[in-house]
Amino acid sequence: MVAALLFAVALPFAQSAQAQDSLPPAPYAYKQLADPQQEAKAQALMETLRCLKCQSQSIADSDAPMAGDMRHQVRMRIAAGEDPEAIRGWLIERYGDYVSYTPQVKPITWPLFGAPVVFLALAALLLRGRFRKGDRA
Repeated sequence: MVAALLFAVALPFAQSAQAQDSLPPAPYAYKQLADPQQEAKAQALMETLRCLKCQSQSIADSDAPMAGDMRHQVRMRIAAGEDPEAIRGWLIERYGDYVSYTPQVKPITWPLFGAPVVFLALAALLLRGRFRKGDRA
């Protein structure tokens, strides 16, 4: 009875996930732009953006439907003449900082960049004190 209840609860979620995967891909998900310079810009940008479903691949390498949609958005915006950094900003605004492989220093993230320096300095001070005590003996 518990298994039947779990199945009944999980069924709507499985159907919605299957529906998304069965949608046709966006037109520019797998089709390159006609202009080689624009395609090079799009490809360079896509290699620096993380697939939110795969998480270990860029959207340029991923076959996930969401990555295809993101590739389509990047190519459409590049074709419209938008700057790649503006596109990156739009995607970060939409999906969060995690979507970019290039971390940005912000007030909330500066400790992530500063903490290793502080720890290295503290370790150097401790080691320096340790070696100085060893020389005296």
